[in-house]
Amino acid sequence: MVTRVSAQAVGKKVAKNVQKNVTRAVSGTLGLTGERMSKVDTAWLRMDTPSNLMMIVGVWQLTPGVSHAAVCERIESSLLKYARFRQRVMEDAAGATWVEDRYFDLKNHVIAEKLPKAAKGKEQEVLQGRVAELAMQPLDRKRPLWQIHLVEDYTGPDGVKGSAMIVRIHHCIADGIALISVTMSLVDGGAAPPERRKKESGGGAEDWIADTLLRPFTDLTVKALGAAGEGAARSLNLLSDPQKGMAGSLDMAKVMLQVLKDGAALALMPDDSKTRLKGKPGKTKKVAWCQPIPLDEVKAVGKALNCSINDVLLSCVAGAIGEYLKSHGDDVKGQEIRAMVPVNLRPMEQAYKLGNRFGLVPLVLPIGVDNPIERVYEVRRRMAALKGSYQPLLAFSLLAIAGLLIKPAQDAMLNLFSKKTTAVMTNVPGPREKLKFCGATLEQSMFWVPQSGDVGLGVSILSYGGGVQFGVITDSTLCPEPQRIIDEFVPEFAKLSIVTLMLPWGDQGPTS
Repeated sequence: MVTRVSAQAVGKKVAKNVQKNVTRAVSGTLGLTGERMSKVDTAWLRMDTPSNLMMIVGVWQLTPGVSHAAVCERIESSLLKYARFRQRVMEDAAGATWVEDRYFDLKNHVIAEKLPKAAKGKEQEVLQGRVAELAMQPLDRKRPLWQIHLVEDYTGPDGVKGSAMIVRIHHCIADGIALISVTMSLVDGGAAPPERRKKESGGGAEDWIADTLLRPFTDLTVKALGAAGEGAARSLNLLSDPQKGMAGSLDMAKVMLQVLKDGAALALMPDDSKTRLKGKPGKTKKVAWCQPIPLDEVKAVGKALNCSINDVLLSCVAGAIGEYLKSHGDDVKGQEIRAMVPVNLRPMEQAYKLGNRFGLVPLVLPIGVDNPIERVYEVRRRMAALKGSYQPLLAFSLLAIAGLLIKPAQDAMLNLFSKKTTAVMTNVPGPREKLKFCGATLEQSMFWVPQSGDVGLGVSILSYGGGVQFGVITDSTLCPEPQRIIDEFVPEFAKLSIVTLMLPWGDQGPTS
């Protein structure tokens, strides 16, 4: 009798727990509690691997120093105005939901720490080592997925004393463009985060398809895609209302033809060159960055060569990677590597909404071209070929679809990208004037977006305060000395500058 009663009690308990779990999953799926995570953000949430965590990692160097109390006060009055930074993630079988963290405590997210004692002039190396450690330290899934580590006493490479802030934010919270909006609310005099209206419940699968696959075409500006021509713009506008008739539109036919062409190009991309930078990554990272070079000098070289700033910088990246490989005895003649470059897919005025609204476009870097002038024009040609491409939109849609799949299927789908890619590369234009934070000047800012799958190299280019900085984050198995890549960047730019000055200029300069 006792056994039967015990069995009934256990049965009721199990049934109650099952009911509770089912209710939680269903209510989350229907958005009845919290805020349902988008499918794209869900894909980023599930993409963490032992070799690559999906965190955006950044470093701020401030002069003079700032206190832990001052930073906490600023975070309290600005960052926490964004609900996402007070919410944790609840996963279920169908995806994930943002819910308010009832036990939120700022001390878990703003952490004061001291770096190990460094020899004079080696302080930056110690900071880089700590950044690399934190890049492989998972965020606590039971709390909101962000953390700031403040080094109150830090001496920069110029010998000036100040502070350093290491920021980690999971990619499921927001992309880089959205986080720039967050940054601008943090600095002195920054605008308060805009009020976000609660999204009305949608109409099911049809709304999801429109939101994920069709509406991005409308939201994008021609500038965001780099597309040109009124015909392309009209074609984008035709997709604003999927219910309106589009049959017979020549412009739409051209758009759909381009979509099919770009889709085939993504699907049929060959595997990337087998350099020492490609392989199976380990479980540790290394980071390095250089001192800023004057932005005006980059502009001057670009103007002289009839190239964009982007062309010049990407050419220097290709040259630096090529020189690094040659220094290891590798033959790079005729070699190319593919880098996935994020492309913004949202109007800037909507950046405060957070989340991820970007696509990826594959850029092939000519690392085997020695002549710096020839290389910069080859980069320019390839960049021009990408303009008007719908590959960023297709990549965005693939991420949304991946978010619908179970994790093994998602991993298999996204691993196709990593097999065809050596690096993830970002090039972000920041403010022209240096910003202030808690009364201190933000002297330098550097960040890295995560690499996925087996990709072991991340490259970041950031223009800020009149300078341009170049940084890399690498898997220590594939590239144990990223500083050697960094050390080639400034010489590559200097080489390009000198050769540019030596060219026989006509009235207009070279045009090809």
